[in-house]
Amino acid sequence: MVSPPHGPWKGSLSFTDVITNYIALQADTVKAVKELAENQSTATPGKFLLLQFQMSQVTQVGDSISNLIMQVNSVIKNAVSNLRQ
Repeated sequence: MVSPPHGPWKGSLSFTDVITNYIALQADTVKAVKELAENQSTATPGKFLLLQFQMSQVTQVGDSISNLIMQVNSVIKNAVSNLRQ
């Protein structure tokens, strides 16, 4: 069986969608931190661990976006450099 040219998945993803979802993830995390800080009496070890996990997800997504931007910049830099040669 031959796969379609872009793989078996269909759909699209724009950089705007990625950034919009990342901002929403950040906002949810900030909200969760504020809620936990305001209601310290309800701060259980489980809630704290879940919050740490959520914060690490935000960090990982941010790092991935940063790496993507660096790769695009590198491609552009190489393309411009090749044009000058």
